Amino acid sequence: MMTDDPNATRRVIGGVDTHKDIHVAVVIDDLGRRLDTASFATTTAGYRDCYRWLGDYGEILAVGVEGTGSWGAGLSRYLRGRGVNVVEVNRTNRQTRRRKGKTDIVDAEAAARAVLAGEASVTPKAGDGPIEAEPDQWFATSEVCLISGK
Repeated sequence: MMTDDPNATRRVIGGVDTHKDIHVAVVIDDLGRRLDTASFATTTAGYRDCYRWLGDYGEILAVGVEGTGSWGAGLSRYLRGRGVNVVEVNRTNRQTRRRKGKTDIVDAEAAARAVLAGEASVTPKAGDGPIEAEPDQWFATSEVCLISGK
C-alpha cells in the first residue's frame, strides 16, 4: 500500500547549537539536504517541542548536540530518555566559521553534518552520576567523607 506521507520513510538527523535560554536546531535528511530550522526554549516543554519537531520530518537517526556537558545537558538527557541516539559535537572549527560565517543556524547544521559524515561519534556522559547529583547531596557526601576520613 502506498502512503501519501513523504515523511513516512524519511530518515533524519538533527543538529543543535545550544545556549542558555534558546537552542537552535536544524534537521537534515540522510542525504544531507537541509529540511528546516527552528528555535526552542531550554525548558522541558522546549525539549519536548524539539523532539516532536524532529520526529515530524521522519525517523530520527541521531541528534548532534554542542555542549552536552553544559547548556545542552538537559536536552541531551531528554532525548536519550526517549531512545534518541545523541552525539556530542565539538564547536565548528575556525576555518569553517570564517568561510561560512558564524550563526547559530550554521553551527546547528554543522553539528548535524558532523554526525552524518561520522566525524562526531561520541556518546555524551549520562549526566546522572555522583558529580552531577544535586549539590546538596554532593556536599553532604563530601562532609561525611571528611568527617569519617574516608
